[in-house]
Amino acid sequence: MKSVLDRLRDEDRGAVLALTAAERVALALALGERDLEAFRRARGLSRVDAARILDRQKQYGRRASACLAVLIG
Repeated sequence: MKSVLDRLRDEDRGAVLALTAAERVALALALGERDLEAFRRARGLSRVDAARILDRQKQYGRRASACLAVLIG
């Protein structure tokens, strides 16, 4: 027997799969903007500062690419 969560997840997945590629990209961008706005408001930041903080967090803990190091020198 499926739980309510399983059923909702399946419905969401089906709705996304029914979208065209362009609609999926538009949805992803809209969700990113929504989340950036929520982050910005929760911390009382400007849009630029919020984006900068999130970009830094994204890079934190990542290892440098050995391939890129060879290409750059």
